[in-house]
Amino acid sequence: MSFDLHALTARLDRSADRILRAEHGLSYRRFRMLLIVGKLGEATQRAVSEELGVSEPSASRMTGVLARMGLLDARPDPAGGNRRRLSLTVEGEQMVEQCRALLERRFRGLVRRSGVSYADYARSTRLLLDALNTPPGLDRDK
Repeated sequence: MSFDLHALTARLDRSADRILRAEHGLSYRRFRMLLIVGKLGEATQRAVSEELGVSEPSASRMTGVLARMGLLDARPDPAGGNRRRLSLTVEGEQMVEQCRALLERRFRGLVRRSGVSYADYARSTRLLLDALNTPPGLDRDK
């Protein structure tokens, strides 16, 4: 069953990527970066790369693309060094909301077609996420 979850997640990620590329010309990975910057508020590129689970060079490349698209503002960190502070532009905030609404609408339709109650799905997912945030995690079988 756990491998089914991995397969489902991978397929959902690929589907989200296809949808966002077709509708907004934005990859799912770049959308997730914008989403994380929006969640964190103004944040360092390092914090965003850690949250996204990518290397700092990868985050730096995404930052450059998203800044050129006008979705992300990248400024030197006042603390110095070659760190950058990231924040969403107004266009970036709008893109996050449009993409989030599109993916949510499509996902609700998928859950409905599966015969699963969306409320049940949402409750179960929240319980699983909460369990992962609470020791002992996956390291013990109880």
